[in-house]
Amino acid sequence: MSLLKLKAVPDPDSNPNDNAKKTQTIDLGNGSEVVYVPRFVAYDDGWEFFNYLDKHIPWTRPTLRVFGRSCLQPRDTCYVATAGLPDLIYSGYQPHAYSWDDFPPLKDILDAVHKMLPGTRFNSLLLNRYKGSNDYAGWHADDEKLYGSTPEIASVSFGCEREFFLKKKSRKSSQERSDEGPPSKRLKKSNNVDQHCFRLKHGSLLVMRGYTQRDWLHSVPKRAKAETTRINLTFRHVL
Repeated sequence: MSLLKLKAVPDPDSNPNDNAKKTQTIDLGNGSEVVYVPRFVAYDDGWEFFNYLDKHIPWTRPTLRVFGRSCLQPRDTCYVATAGLPDLIYSGYQPHAYSWDDFPPLKDILDAVHKMLPGTRFNSLLLNRYKGSNDYAGWHADDEKLYGSTPEIASVSFGCEREFFLKKKSRKSSQERSDEGPPSKRLKKSNNVDQHCFRLKHGSLLVMRGYTQRDWLHSVPKRAKAETTRINLTFRHVL
């Protein structure tokens, strides 16, 4: 198979103001921020990456320990990281860390993310595959200590569009982690300042910055109409 090359990132030399118009920046307050780029990867290139990832990534669906009981994670996953980093462990599960060299197209996407986000130095990647309407991510924050107090997390999506929710932590939720607790079917509309929803399009990029992991929870809930597969890449920097 020929090596995929990412020629899909917005080109700063053409249409210099185009990217700024499409990029949405949401100030969540208290040093938290979300940036959303709907067209980070071009449509056709995105499907090339989707097909590569779907077929070549060694996906697994691990068993987690949540609130003292075992449960199957409701999505497939894989972990890639630079050699020598501390191990990632979440909900009692320690994934095997594959090398970037094992999947060269991932390095192309990583390079594109770095160009889009100057100053970032991502060195690990958690991949997730949602195979249909019953696959989801419960309310949680990516607040593991190995990411530091203000982690920047860049999320690239391919395939089926899914809703991505953010809600402000309550005092109780700030003290606990609920990785695979079932997300609520719909967020209440009583206070839209404390909750946000993004429809993550094929080829989009969403970035969480600052104290977002400290002060906010996020989820990808079940959706009956989400009948096809979504693949999501979350780039992180391990200290």
